Amino acid sequence: MAHCEQVPTAALTVDSVLSRMRALDASLPARDGLAVFNRVYLAVTEAVDRHIDGGRFADTAAATALDVRFAERYLAAVDAAEEDRRPPACWRPLFQFRRHPGVRPLQFALAGINAHIGHDLALAVVDTCRTLGCEPVELEDEFDRVGDLLVSLEERIRDELMPGPDLLQIADPLTHLLGSWSLERAREATWAAARALWALRRLPDVAGEFTERLDAAVGFAGRMLLTPLPD
Repeated sequence: MAHCEQVPTAALTVDSVLSRMRALDASLPARDGLAVFNRVYLAVTEAVDRHIDGGRFADTAAATALDVRFAERYLAAVDAAEEDRRPPACWRPLFQFRRHPGVRPLQFALAGINAHIGHDLALAVVDTCRTLGCEPVELEDEFDRVGDLLVSLEERIRDELMPGPDLLQIADPLTHLLGSWSLERAREATWAAARALWALRRLPDVAGEFTERLDAAVGFAGRMLLTPLPD
């Protein structure tokens, strides 16, 4: 596989991203929906950081740039919400329902993953290609490796946050809600969206409309994932 051009990435640090997420973790109430997702994403970023330090990515500069550009999208949404600006549509349901007593922790975690994978990751791939002067295909290995980490973490999240078998019956609405969303399908759609956005980069009006529709569609899915459920 061809690698991205090695350009200076001093401004891109995983450590700064981790510091911001840890600060959020320390400042938010544990049951806050944003706190639930932030803990999940912090674990993902720590895992990526260990893989980068351990030389498990073929192209360290590309992996670092993708990881940070990806995180920047999430942190920008947090900043927008904190400053009373409108975050992207994909993030609005999580911020709107983050304190709703009828939404369960697993729903918050998956709604955040949906927003971040379904929308932010596609844009982060394009951001990274622009930063490093490469094509999306040159980031495919890094994209797949990060995706594999997310899949393994999603399995752990479901195990940790899913109610016990005595509480989760086949008729439980959460069972049906969770069955309607798949990280693997979201990953595949995101890669296709990233390639489409890159192909449209010289048509800014069309790319902007595509991005807006992607944002809205992911936001709609997030709103469904956050449907308040009875105890």
